[in-house]
Amino acid sequence: MGIVASQVDIQWLPSVITMNRKTMKHCSKEGFLMVTVVVASWLFATPFAAAQPASHVNPKSTSDQVFKNVQVLKGIPVDDFLGTMGIMCAALGFDCSECHTGAGTEKVDWAADNPRKLIARRMVQMMTTINRDNFNGRQMVTCWSCHRGRDRPLTTPTMENMYGPAALDMDDVLVQAPGQPPAEKILNQYIQAVGGAERLTTMKSYVATGTSVGFGGFGKGGQVEMAGKFPDQRVTSILFPKEPERGNSIRTFDGHEAWLRTPLTVLSEYQLTGGELDGAKLDAALSFPAQIKNVLTDWRVSMPTTISDLPAPDSQAVEENKAVGIGKDRLVNVVQGRGPNGMWATLYFDQQSGLLLRLVRYGNSPIGRVPTEIDYSDYRDVDGIKMPFHILFAWLGGRDEFQLNQIQLNVPVDARKFSRPRPEKPTEHEHH
Repeated sequence: MGIVASQVDIQWLPSVITMNRKTMKHCSKEGFLMVTVVVASWLFATPFAAAQPASHVNPKSTSDQVFKNVQVLKGIPVDDFLGTMGIMCAALGFDCSECHTGAGTEKVDWAADNPRKLIARRMVQMMTTINRDNFNGRQMVTCWSCHRGRDRPLTTPTMENMYGPAALDMDDVLVQAPGQPPAEKILNQYIQAVGGAERLTTMKSYVATGTSVGFGGFGKGGQVEMAGKFPDQRVTSILFPKEPERGNSIRTFDGHEAWLRTPLTVLSEYQLTGGELDGAKLDAALSFPAQIKNVLTDWRVSMPTTISDLPAPDSQAVEENKAVGIGKDRLVNVVQGRGPNGMWATLYFDQQSGLLLRLVRYGNSPIGRVPTEIDYSDYRDVDGIKMPFHILFAWLGGRDEFQLNQIQLNVPVDARKFSRPRPEKPTEHEHH
């Protein structure tokens, strides 16, 4: 349920009114994503496109300067604004078409008001007032607090909740659990597991290539290249050379600025200046394991837990079940650290191997934290350093998986790769 946004210029399946968490998953995975014709990932894809071409967008533009008819969520970075749209979709189980007139058609009017958008504005204002008057402005109440995947919050307890298994959802912000080791011990075990501190200090660059698995059978088959340069430069690109009309997905971070290019969208390219800028820096730095203890502060260790692969829709489970994931019920140590600008990151380390299996980072938005999950698996030895060859990115709008086939360390990487993506050459269709 968005305030103002736009959507990728592709066809959508008919919208489904979702009433609970189960049907919300069906909506977001099969309705929202199965029609995506490009590889989608939090690093690349914007779930909601903007209102003007990239060439007309000032890199420092805010939400109300880029999008039309923004009345409540003004003055925030574009990437934070897009994050709020993801929170609304997840909280209510909606897709864009259920709040934006004509979404999924050529006659879409993203800026048009309608009853649901008017209600959404009042809900954001109500939530802000509750937090201001009761929690000194701290963000304690969000859309998710009440809706939990329903368009109308559940008001009565059910017997299933009363007598069924207890919910095991982990808090966003953790505390040091009694009896648990210090974070440094677990981080040192990870450093040793991937090659040892001495060996890791020799890693100054990498280039990885592979293919995209896609989501639900869609978006697969792209050529993936990931490259990085110590300490925190990174680029990830997905190319479709046999289908150039699909466009290239590129995300870059040069150590200071981050850019996102997404094909088949109205806002096809923009600079990350909000929470996703902090996320880009963290992702880039963590790709060099030697500095893991320095990328976050205020470390704490929670109680151990188990984690499993995220569920997949039937179409992906059938077609992509050969992909190597983290598995089921892996016992992990849970370590959390604080990043800049209120960002938190929770890391899950396998108790048996010491390897990092999952990172969940939380960016900020005016209506709640925006989670991004990255899973790492299929670790293989590369010149004495264990590197993950299978990577899954998940965000509130969808997910994508990469299966790498080669990683090379300490190879030259053109510094221009980490800068703003170069203009794409027009396709044959565009020439006509």
